[in-house]
Amino acid sequence: MILITDGGSTKCDWILLDSEGDVVLKTRTLGLNPAVIPEAELYDRISGNSDLQSVCDTIETLDFYGAGCGTKTPVALLTSILEKIFKNANVRVKEDTVAAVYAATTKPGIVCILGTGSNSCYFDGKDIHASVVSLGYTLMDEASGNYFGKRLLRDYFYKKMPSVLALEFEKRFDLEADTIKLNLYKKPNPNMYLASFAAFIFSSEKNRSFQAEEINKYFYHLIREGIQKFIEYRILCFKESQQVPIHFIGSIAHFSEAIIRDCLKPYNLELGNVIRRPIDGLIAYYKNNRPQNE
Repeated sequence: MILITDGGSTKCDWILLDSEGDVVLKTRTLGLNPAVIPEAELYDRISGNSDLQSVCDTIETLDFYGAGCGTKTPVALLTSILEKIFKNANVRVKEDTVAAVYAATTKPGIVCILGTGSNSCYFDGKDIHASVVSLGYTLMDEASGNYFGKRLLRDYFYKKMPSVLALEFEKRFDLEADTIKLNLYKKPNPNMYLASFAAFIFSSEKNRSFQAEEINKYFYHLIREGIQKFIEYRILCFKESQQVPIHFIGSIAHFSEAIIRDCLKPYNLELGNVIRRPIDGLIAYYKNNRPQNE
C-alpha cells in the first residue's frame, strides 16, 4: 500500500493507493508546513486523523509532497514525525513543486504554484530544477494568498483601499490591531492567517470573471501587480522560460487565470495548464508511472 500526500499550508490531502494504483482511501488534515508549524502540532494533526490511524500499520511507502519542504531542516523534522506514526513505511518527503510537476506535465516546462504560498521550478522532462531557495511568506511568496492578504491589510490600514471596499472588508473580518498582531506574531500558521484575507478578492460573484472591463480596478491592479512580480522573480529567472509552456497550480492561479494570461503576453510566455487542485493529477501519475522506492 502506498500513501501519497499533497501538503499545503492550509490543508493536506492524503490518498491511499493499492498495488494497482487504485484509490482505497481519501482523507484530509489541516496544513502541515514544517517551516512554520511546531513539531507537536504537526504530530497532533496527523495522528489525530482517525482514517490515517486505521491504516498506518499497512503503509509500505509514504510519499509526502509539501509546502515548506525545500530545505534540509524541515524535511528532517517532518520525516521523523511521519516515521514515528507510520512505523512500517519507507518515508520520502519532497517539496510541493515535485507534486506540482507530476500533476501538470510529463514534458519540459516551468511549473508554478500559486496557493497559500508560491513557488516555481523548471522541469526538463526528467529532472526538476529550482532557480532560488524559497525563503517563505515573510520575504518571498509573490502572488500567493498570503501576499495578497498582506497587501489588503496594508492598504486598509494605510487607507489606500477604496472606501466602499474598506467598509465591506470591515464587515468580513476582525480588524482589531491587537487581534491581527496576535495572529501574526503569537499564534501558529501566520501565513495561513494572512492568506485567509485573500478570499475577499475572489469570493464576490461579480469578481470571478477577472476580465479587465468587468472587475473592480482596485482588485485587478492588485492581482496584476502580484502576478507581474512573480513573473519577474520566479519565471524569467529560468533561461528556458520562452521555449517551454508555463504551468500553474493552486487556487490563486485558478481564479486569476485570465490576468495571468494577460501578464504573460508582453514577455512572449506561453500559458500551459492551470490546475486548481493537483491531487487528481498526482493520482493519475502514480497509477501510470509510480516512482520506485529509492
